[in-house]
Amino acid sequence: MQLVWLGINAFLFVHFYMAFLVDRFYYTRVILGHALSWARAPAACLNFNCMLILLPVCRNLLSFLRGSIQCCSRTAARQLDRNITFHKLVAYMIAFHTAVHIIAHLFNFERFMDAQLEANSSSLPHVLSLIGNKDNESFLNPIRSNETNPTIVMFTTVAGLTGVVITLALILIITSSMEVIRRSYFEVFWFTHHLFIVFFIGLVLHGIGRIVRGQSFDSLKHHDPIKCHSQFEEWGNDPSCPEPKFAGNPPMTWKWVVGPMFLFLCERLVRFHRSQQKVVITKVVMHPSKTLELQMKKKGFKMEVGQYIFMQCPSISQLEWHPFTLTSAPEEDHFSVHIRIVGDWTQALYSACGGDKTGVQDAWELPKMAVDGPFGTASEDVFRYEVVMLVGAGIGVTPFASILKSVWYKHVQQNTNVFTKKIYFYWLCPETQAFEWFADLLQSLERQMTEKHMRDFLSYNIYLTRWKDAEAAHLRVQYEAENDPITGLKQKTLYGKPNWDNEFNTIATSHPGCKVGVFLCGPQALGKSLEKQCHSQSQGGTEFIFNKENF
Repeated sequence: MQLVWLGINAFLFVHFYMAFLVDRFYYTRVILGHALSWARAPAACLNFNCMLILLPVCRNLLSFLRGSIQCCSRTAARQLDRNITFHKLVAYMIAFHTAVHIIAHLFNFERFMDAQLEANSSSLPHVLSLIGNKDNESFLNPIRSNETNPTIVMFTTVAGLTGVVITLALILIITSSMEVIRRSYFEVFWFTHHLFIVFFIGLVLHGIGRIVRGQSFDSLKHHDPIKCHSQFEEWGNDPSCPEPKFAGNPPMTWKWVVGPMFLFLCERLVRFHRSQQKVVITKVVMHPSKTLELQMKKKGFKMEVGQYIFMQCPSISQLEWHPFTLTSAPEEDHFSVHIRIVGDWTQALYSACGGDKTGVQDAWELPKMAVDGPFGTASEDVFRYEVVMLVGAGIGVTPFASILKSVWYKHVQQNTNVFTKKIYFYWLCPETQAFEWFADLLQSLERQMTEKHMRDFLSYNIYLTRWKDAEAAHLRVQYEAENDPITGLKQKTLYGKPNWDNEFNTIATSHPGCKVGVFLCGPQALGKSLEKQCHSQSQGGTEFIFNKENF
């Protein structure tokens, strides 16, 4: 998919670069040279990428498409799961072509100005710049006076002013999207990202001024620039070379972006409709690891394992929506999320739910919530594999809570449609406190699976990646105990990071000829490592297929 996208970008760049080397723009190139093509080619690529940028965040549309093509092509469905990655790539491409477009136009404005101010009035660029000084006469050079400068033109023309606004909006959108801003100051990221409205308005208006002009088609019939350019001093006197007439290209950007803008508007209307539906908080659990669990009910709400929702709390903010993975199973009569308290919005929600109070909070005091979703993710495919590897890092374990619960319910209900025969679960945590809320679920599963003689169905490995010396000394003393001193599980906690070479080799040896689904919810660096392992270890009949959660 990315190769197709890159190919289309390359084709558009070359096609429109060549399109401005034709005779119609001969006189424009006399003034501007090849900077004309260098400005217009990236503009065409900008139109294409601005058409695409909104589509990956139309989540309801993607969920519909994912459900439609799931039965036909798992590979295509996995491409849809990379929507946020593609959204970022398109944004980087927009930034690149914007930079090329701006640099080329800086040269163009300078050359337009030089042609208008040229001392040698008998030169062709200067003569071309003087055309249009009479009333109702077409012009080529948008700088109509020799008493101005490119900066003034930039802020007094539609193209110049909208160009400045678009560029500033784009800079703010991209800089606020950096990981450090998005993780620590999500509100800054969220509000700044909505400058895309200003960006698209400016983009549609940018071409109205028709600042890049060429010879009109009617003029080309009577005035051949290849033959007449050397006779510019006789233009108008020689019937075979009348004075050329010029016209600007009609604005085209709106044709590229009107469709995606309409789809995105529909997306927002669907979200608004869902935000009006009543959501009831049935239970609030304050976990010791500063993790808030909310159990909720909503009429008509149906989910699959590993899906996520967007949540809004109107008492905190009427505008902000935040994504959270569902940790409940489809078989339960409620849906739940686990929220780690890391920012202003989550801290405000924690306080609103009584997290900083010692007494019991009445139900009517709980905040009102709005829910949009659920939306599909890669984890939906987990039961399509006979062997599954689940890898979670920190709070990234949340989608696997839903999966493990659902697996258990299916076996309790003796669901014969469960294709999955073996699950390998890996959880990497930087500190012992992070184990607290999820360890309860694992303890329950461990006990129940032992009772059902299913201990071989789930193999789990929990890794503590950082620890203090005092903790290590205490854990050494307790290590001989029957249950692990950190998690309370019979499976002991491991220290450091997994040796993925050994883990993949062991699984490949144990399940020859199987397709193994590898599912990750964690940082990008870990994702790259696992994806590399999937490619290198898919030999000897065992195929590892990598799937990553993206939000």
